Amino acid sequence: MTTPLSFRQVDVFSGERLRGNALAVVHDADGLSDADMAAFARWTNLSETTFLLKPTRAGADYRVRIFTPREELPFAGHPTLGSCHSWLEAGGRPAGDHVIQECGAGLIPVRQSGETLAFQAPPMLRTGAVEEAILVRIMEGLGLPREAALAAEWVDNGPGWLAVLLASRQTVLSVTPDFQRLRGMRVGIFARCTADDATDADIEVRGFTAAGFEDPVTGSLNAGLACWLTSAGLAPARYVAAQGTAIGRAGRVAVEQDGNGLWIGGSVATVITGTMTL
Repeated sequence: MTTPLSFRQVDVFSGERLRGNALAVVHDADGLSDADMAAFARWTNLSETTFLLKPTRAGADYRVRIFTPREELPFAGHPTLGSCHSWLEAGGRPAGDHVIQECGAGLIPVRQSGETLAFQAPPMLRTGAVEEAILVRIMEGLGLPREAALAAEWVDNGPGWLAVLLASRQTVLSVTPDFQRLRGMRVGIFARCTADDATDADIEVRGFTAAGFEDPVTGSLNAGLACWLTSAGLAPARYVAAQGTAIGRAGRVAVEQDGNGLWIGGSVATVITGTMTL
């Protein structure tokens, strides 16, 4: 394949450029093979790279395939917003009131609200308490005693996340993960923020991937957290999550619950445009 394809690299979930989560987006990628996509995602070495294709399901405006450097995902949050932004910027126009994205998890509505985009949180695939043996291993990997986990739940909407509630924002930010102990698991940690924390966010979140690195800002994790927290009455219908603070990012994820479900939103900005050729 030698035909150049349009390419964008965008910054997702931050109002400050280069302080969110980077995403590579390849347009009109129907001619690429699975191997091509996987190889390009390994080469970009970003947490995710997406490929925009013609939709195959009725009602979809476009189809997206989402690759990490290691595997393909059925759904991920910042790739959803970044892909939608890129599709719109390239001239895409939705057939209805919302953009409808087709991905491995099904059809995902994405809405525009001023300068931000928000996706509707997909259905949960796994919920409930984290098994004790797994939780003990996680806390060891976080370098914290078992009793530091105030609650722990599966919040899996595709990638396989589980989440642990800690006592304070400072505890969340002070964690130094042992990725060898956490290997193979996607672990989110979070805490409620207080007035003493001097932040504009309501909760502080960190996400540790199965591949052994900290994800700057994670839409799927925040979507799963929102499903847990709002359904359990642990968070209001509208709140803001901060993520990436510990690694020098300024991620902000806006959560809003309305009559149609939960919406997970944030800012997206294009940083690089050009072409790619394989």
